[in-house]
Amino acid sequence: QVQLVESGGGLVQAGGSLRLSCAASGRTVSYLSMGWFRQAPGKEREVVVAIGWGGTNPYYKESVEGRFTISRDIAKNTMYLQMNSLKPEDTANYYCAATKRTIPRTGPYEYDYWGKGTLVTVSS
Repeated sequence: QVQLVESGGGLVQAGGSLRLSCAASGRTVSYLSMGWFRQAPGKEREVVVAIGWGGTNPYYKESVEGRFTISRDIAKNTMYLQMNSLKPEDTANYYCAATKRTIPRTGPYEYDYWGKGTLVTVSS
């Protein structure tokens, strides 16, 4: 089974930066479609970014395009989310997710494996 562990969440001021990490085990990240989702209190879980096998077909939520960047370190079998120019509305629990399907998916129901989440709080 694939296991995912997120880290890197914390408190940051608006305009600041943060990098989230997702360490994967059980399968190389090169052969997983992966994504970051977030969920704020009282809101539905939504996709932030997603990427297919081998880093193909990246998808970015419109509100984070140009601010967030997804990447992978194959040697470390880890996925990252670099978040710049953070806004208070980015505050949420952030979840790492993965699927064996070959292209990225944007619906939470499309993913088979999930991390426990890491909290990101952006102060104004």
